[in-house]
Amino acid sequence: MQPSEGLFTRQQPSDRFREQTDPVLLLEEINVSFDGFNALTNLSMRIGVGELRCVIGPNGAGKTTLMDVITGKTRPRSGRAWYDQSTDLTALEPADIARRGIGRKFQKPTVFEALTVFENLEIAQKGDKSVWGTLRAVLNGEQRDRIDEMLTLLRLGGERHRRAGLLSHGQKQFLEIGMLLVQEPHLLLLDEPAAGMTDAETEYTAELFRTLAGKHSLMVVEHDMGFVETIADRVTVLHQGQVLAEGSLREVQANEQVIDVYLGR
Repeated sequence: MQPSEGLFTRQQPSDRFREQTDPVLLLEEINVSFDGFNALTNLSMRIGVGELRCVIGPNGAGKTTLMDVITGKTRPRSGRAWYDQSTDLTALEPADIARRGIGRKFQKPTVFEALTVFENLEIAQKGDKSVWGTLRAVLNGEQRDRIDEMLTLLRLGGERHRRAGLLSHGQKQFLEIGMLLVQEPHLLLLDEPAAGMTDAETEYTAELFRTLAGKHSLMVVEHDMGFVETIADRVTVLHQGQVLAEGSLREVQANEQVIDVYLGR
């Protein structure tokens, strides 16, 4: 899903952000303020293709604002957000960003509760139509197979004809993840995906994310450090709108500043 050549005329990412592996996302000195409050300050981050990155930090650290910038909900005062090395996300509308392959899951599941599990996945897969237009359209064999595969992957095969509103919280979380995956995104942004899940559901979510990494790039915002420990390739710690530390979980857990402001002693 590469952007068209020549579509954007803004400057290309600076050389100091080019590293050995290709990045799917480069954030360059992002600044966001709300009524004089600096939500993000000179924030720079790099996520590689196929990487599973966890973002942690105390409440108010800027984690949600960071995802808002990436998805076009919030415009930064300055800075650039490069996707696939050539597309500046700060120049696009949210719908355009989603079509280019960036999917976002919010902390609270957002599914069509009056529709069945299968219908939710059907709507997500053909997102260019209205809800009822989608349901009236006939699925082809490939589309139906894709939904069947997703139901199996998410352990929702037995719930395919059940109304989404009757699912457990964890099942709704899985369904929303599936609604993103059927759109085949390059980059998935996941906000506290394990919140409210049972231990078994959390364990399977970790297994699922490890399976998805490589085919997709994932950025997971999470407070559950046990969950982070099971999934993260690399961890970024935010504090007061800035990157406080970055590295493996072991490295950030040993960082004195991280211990003082977030993990505790």
